[in-house]
Amino acid sequence: MSNCAVVGINWGDEGKGRMVDLLTEKYDIVVRYQGGGNAGHTVINEKGKFALHLLPSGIFREGVVNVLGNGVALDPENLCREIDDVRAKGVAVTPDNLKISSRASILMPWHRKLDELEELRLADKKYGSTKQGIAPFYSDKYQKKTILAGELFDKEHLKAHAEEILEWKDLILKGVYGAELYTVEETLDWLDEFGGRIKPFICDTEEFFDEAMKQGKSILFEAQLGTLRDIDLGIYPYTTSSNTLAAYAPIGSGIPYASIDNVIGVVKAYSTCVGEGPFVCELFGDEAEKLREAGAEYGAKTGRPRRVGPLDIVATSYGVKMQGAKEIALTKLDVLSYLDKIPVCVKYELDGEKKAKFPFPSQLEKARPVTEYFPGWHCDISGARSWEDLPEEARSYVTFIERAVGCRIKYISVGAERDSIIVREV
Repeated sequence: MSNCAVVGINWGDEGKGRMVDLLTEKYDIVVRYQGGGNAGHTVINEKGKFALHLLPSGIFREGVVNVLGNGVALDPENLCREIDDVRAKGVAVTPDNLKISSRASILMPWHRKLDELEELRLADKKYGSTKQGIAPFYSDKYQKKTILAGELFDKEHLKAHAEEILEWKDLILKGVYGAELYTVEETLDWLDEFGGRIKPFICDTEEFFDEAMKQGKSILFEAQLGTLRDIDLGIYPYTTSSNTLAAYAPIGSGIPYASIDNVIGVVKAYSTCVGEGPFVCELFGDEAEKLREAGAEYGAKTGRPRRVGPLDIVATSYGVKMQGAKEIALTKLDVLSYLDKIPVCVKYELDGEKKAKFPFPSQLEKARPVTEYFPGWHCDISGARSWEDLPEEARSYVTFIERAVGCRIKYISVGAERDSIIVREV
């Protein structure tokens, strides 16, 4: 059995979904171990184009079992909508290929409401939330005030627990925000409608994993967002509210004793960022707009225009180290084909010094990019399927990144489709 984690190296939106979709043919199980419906994984294959938010990206491969682990923010309403969407395009979603941990906490409607209310309160100091309830959800989880998926099977217990949580939650909704309260009846109706629909998928996933590991099954751990959005080691407070690192994968999956044999870090050939927070290498004006349009850089969940910039070596090197990446998948290299010269942020200038070390979060606002330029290739590379097919300038760009961040680049994506990939044996 060989287990692998596919993780984001930067701010997220690197192209993890397309890599998981590609790699799942080699794995028996794909598991999402953290995060919720606040970010999207875009996948294009023979079945169509999909923007997944909760469903693991292995859902398109026959014979692969997909798992939502205990570390996930489980939003039944959005999950039901997503299941309906993929089924409408001919993708089978059954209890045989989708399993939900009975220990996963349920993201409730008031979590989304509180997320929206807090962003409004913060005004120009907002964190850039997608307003999917993620921060309030994880706050409640660590205060031990959430409902577990397994509780849906005990109506008497569920009602008593919902009443207990609502008594506390109403204090916050009314006392802090002056917002409308939720009744026990509407809460139970919501749980009955959407929780009822996902009950067939809920099971003891710890037992499932235990048996799978005894049989030597291979597991692919799928992360959401990237290193710089990690709650502990990211650009706090402009982070998500969970751990996006590979090291958390076994815990968030419910198999803390599992080993990870390989970590594939996904890096975009340039930088993008959705939401607020420091983004040292950011481009503005026409230069930014051209790159945004070339890469179709709009959020899969929100549709928001992504902030864009050149590849950031400082941030990428930090991400590679924190993730423990052994290999890199470089995505969207083809997007840069329109450029005569390709900018790269190689260092940060901070307090009059040029530094290669990623700074403490509060120092990032003062940092300025140190940019170098590399010759462009100015031709269409989307048909390349081998290292030799790439023009010399593109190969030089790839090998520079590899040396600069100290990690082998094995996969090079030259298009969004599953087969638009170069597997580089080095």
